[in-house]
Amino acid sequence: MFCFQCEQTAGGTGCTLRGVCGKDAMVAALQDSLTAALIRMVRTVDATHADRAAPLVEDALFTTITNVSFDPISVRVLIQRLNVFAGLPADAPDESLEALWQAPEDERSLRSTVLFGLRGMAAYAHHARVLGFRDERIEQFWFKALRIVGEGASLEVLLALALELGQVNLICMELLDRANTTTYGQPSPTQVGMLVEPGPFIVVTGHDLRDLAMLLPQAAARGVAVYTHGEMLPAHGYPALRQYANLKGNFGTAWQNQQREFDALPGAILYTTNCLMPPRTSYADRVFTTSVVHFPGVSHIAADAAGYKDFTPVIERAIALGGYAAPYQGHGINGGITLTTGFGHATLLAQAPAILDAVQRGTLRHIYLVGGCDGAKPGRNRYTEFVRNTPPDTLVLTLACGKYRFNDLDLGHLGPFPRLLDMGQCNDAYGAIKVAVALAEACKCSVNELPLTLVLSWYEQKAVCILLTLLALGVKGIRLGPTLPAFLSPAILKTLVETYEIHPFTETTSA
Repeated sequence: MFCFQCEQTAGGTGCTLRGVCGKDAMVAALQDSLTAALIRMVRTVDATHADRAAPLVEDALFTTITNVSFDPISVRVLIQRLNVFAGLPADAPDESLEALWQAPEDERSLRSTVLFGLRGMAAYAHHARVLGFRDERIEQFWFKALRIVGEGASLEVLLALALELGQVNLICMELLDRANTTTYGQPSPTQVGMLVEPGPFIVVTGHDLRDLAMLLPQAAARGVAVYTHGEMLPAHGYPALRQYANLKGNFGTAWQNQQREFDALPGAILYTTNCLMPPRTSYADRVFTTSVVHFPGVSHIAADAAGYKDFTPVIERAIALGGYAAPYQGHGINGGITLTTGFGHATLLAQAPAILDAVQRGTLRHIYLVGGCDGAKPGRNRYTEFVRNTPPDTLVLTLACGKYRFNDLDLGHLGPFPRLLDMGQCNDAYGAIKVAVALAEACKCSVNELPLTLVLSWYEQKAVCILLTLLALGVKGIRLGPTLPAFLSPAILKTLVETYEIHPFTETTSA
């Protein structure tokens, strides 16, 4: 096997025996075959059929994101579906990605960057599509980009394609933002407790708000409480979800702590998207997956033809486990017991005049956007210290699960504003961009001239497409870490550093 798509890749170069994520060589090979089958399909099927192909393309790309599927059977089923869509026998011989992996270093680097960015973007498109929102510009781009990834091209063409991907991903993130806010309302600031009440409960992790929305009334009818985990925390900010009295609070922290936090948990656990780590035997019997998430031997909740999911098995498992006998007080990694979320772009833009006034008067000296994916590799505690040490005349915007490194810190207030403002999930980078553009327009300057610093942590492929979006918008001076991507060759990295002034986020980086 060979895999270097995530930040924790072995030795900082690539996993060759077994993925650090837990993916074995068989699943890695099948996921490569799945990608090759996807490329073969888009070569065979005319792009005018993109509307019919889109759900299958999304599932195939989404499945290959780190920590999504560890199940060879489910991957093989997707390969067969792609073969049939391409007019081939379901059991047509597998193809490989050898042409990609054996390409010249810089070409391989850019082809991989595009491929990984497509995977991240497909996740966002998937979440929008299940809410009934699609955009043909996104679906057409998949056909174009996958063909080029499969065939190769000049470095100039590939670099332009990567930046085009960033532009299309901005469309995709805006689409998902519109899907979420149209369906569940505009998020508003909400304080979320980490106390788990006695009685049966379900912990929901991942990113998919629709799965949570379907689960909540089903669980309420049986007297079962629901707690968010990881990237589901921002769900508490949405009015249509917050209305359910059985949406109680947040359990645990970021995805990489799940094996410890879920150990012998007396509740059921539902994985709605990626961030699944191989479950330990102490809690594997209470794990359920849905959507494209799969793990061998774990119960899977599938949707019916209308997209509805019956979560009865999850609810009954929670009832059987019974929950905690007494209140269980959870806490963040810094000891805090409450979290605040819901500072979406609508909320912040409503405060834009006050923010602008504070900047002009000098009471707000700088804004830091500190967000991205969390991970298990050493060195991520530097994000905690960075935020802890931000001066009192600054604001910290955050999003994605990297915020769990510091979101339980009490940074106090700057005038009417809490100094720490959680904007939501990783896809809510769209909202941060929207706020930055609005402030730049008000200040009659470019985004790069704002008193704004972007400090981003990355782990998997959704962070890749967000980074490409920022670069496509011409944003410079990004601090990226804790390590730089292994799939960026020295020459390509040099180009990005010189063009966009990307800097590594190190121990010496200070606010």
